[in-house]
Amino acid sequence: MELLKEAEALRKVPMFAKLDSSKLKLLAFTSQLLSFDDGEVLFEEGDAADCTYVIMQSEVEILAQTDQGVVAYGTLGENKLLGELAVLCNAPRSATVRAKGALQVLRITDEMFLKLVTENPEVALEVMRQLSDKLTVTHRQVEALESELHRNERA
Repeated sequence: MELLKEAEALRKVPMFAKLDSSKLKLLAFTSQLLSFDDGEVLFEEGDAADCTYVIMQSEVEILAQTDQGVVAYGTLGENKLLGELAVLCNAPRSATVRAKGALQVLRITDEMFLKLVTENPEVALEVMRQLSDKLTVTHRQVEALESELHRNERA
């Protein structure tokens, strides 16, 4: 992708939508466009969080290791940000992520992502909103699993 196309693609990401064109171009310039084949792993649970990714084309599966083996528990599609929580918390990756189809992502270094968040209140607010949404979804999933577990215990 050309720099201008990458910058316009970044504008479609809710977190970056309000950034001015010069900041989007800088972000595109300092980022790296990567391609992954179907089934190829972007990162594994426990890996160091040295970047975030913006999904430009296709989608990814989020995988977790369970007692029954590896389970896919979610997907993320185009214009979604991936890996930001580990970067913000300076923590290892909490899941394994692999390509679902021919995938293109924009890799944003942890330094650039943190600079964006700290220097742009609108980006920081959108990060908080997205993390809150993820927390809400996760909480609902846990409640549903607990409810199912209790029903199975009674049966």
